[in-house]
Amino acid sequence: MLAGRIFRQKTTMSTRAIPCVLMRGGTSRGPYFLASDLPSNRAERDEVLLQAMGTGHELQIDGIGGGHPLTSKVAIVSPSTVPGADVDYLFAQVNVRERLVDTSPNCGNMLAGVGPFALEAGIVPAKDGVSIVHIYNVNTKKLIEARIQTPRGRVEYEGDVAIDGVPGTAAPIHLAFLDAAGAKTGKLFPTGRPTDVIDGVAMSLVDAAMPIMAIRAAGLGKSGYESPAEFAADRRFMEGLEALRLQAGRLMGLGDVRTLVIPKPVLVAEARSGGTITGRYFMPHECHIAFAITGAVAVGSAAVTAGTIIAQVAGTPKMPADIVIEHPSGRMQVRLEQGAGQKTPVAFVVRTARRLFEGRVLVNVRDPIAG
Repeated sequence: MLAGRIFRQKTTMSTRAIPCVLMRGGTSRGPYFLASDLPSNRAERDEVLLQAMGTGHELQIDGIGGGHPLTSKVAIVSPSTVPGADVDYLFAQVNVRERLVDTSPNCGNMLAGVGPFALEAGIVPAKDGVSIVHIYNVNTKKLIEARIQTPRGRVEYEGDVAIDGVPGTAAPIHLAFLDAAGAKTGKLFPTGRPTDVIDGVAMSLVDAAMPIMAIRAAGLGKSGYESPAEFAADRRFMEGLEALRLQAGRLMGLGDVRTLVIPKPVLVAEARSGGTITGRYFMPHECHIAFAITGAVAVGSAAVTAGTIIAQVAGTPKMPADIVIEHPSGRMQVRLEQGAGQKTPVAFVVRTARRLFEGRVLVNVRDPIAG
């Protein structure tokens, strides 16, 4: 053997079939996996998700993603060992164009499908009537209670509840965020202040279910009623918003957030169609066509807390309060109530979900060649 000779292990490609269920959760869509069907190693798991979704192409043409952040999401579910929880839910935002998988945030829309998925997977037994599933969100280490319609012990997807951003109607799924404050930073206001100023721009840095940076739209030269397409066309504005987001991330103690989707920018303005407030939610590099559930929880929590930018616009409603957010596709309502013995409010929202198909997604994996 020659001294200093480098030997590299040879590999070959093989195809692996991984069980999954494609579901719509709220206004999002993506595959739901059992954690036991995915690699336990994080790097290997992320590689599977990138291949499954088709990351690297704007249409995700070589995968099952939909070419948009709202349809490039993944839910990973498993039985929970956390006291008071039935299932663990890990959310993964899979980047459409870049090979990035971000598990820093929760997604409240995908959360809507977790209860039905867990019931149909047999992780939690269904009851006749309504089944309650206690979900531990691994991303934020917070507990959410989901109430799912299960007549005769079977998940019911058909119903008469409509949510803006989704065609038709479906059965209601009630979600209660029992302790939303401090999802990533441990505090409702990571800086200790309801309002901060970055580069002359006043904003509220709020962490409730989702870390957000809320800014009056007028403070950035916008009305707050623009469409997602109008924001996308204004590249100078989007670059400026990202620069503010990076500074906000550091101020919130999140570090360098260039590869993270948190904090999420939110532009707010006065309501003009009978709601409480108008909001535009960014993901963070595109404007949401509707509004994120976790973002709505953050906005609602800030709306009832004096001193925030959001409360100033909304008029600081008193709890219990139904905060109605007007967004590009319509309206979203989140109810805020003072929980017994809690300093921060409990948030309630209603979503819907639908099981779209079930089967196996095919991914290529590298196997070492023996010898």
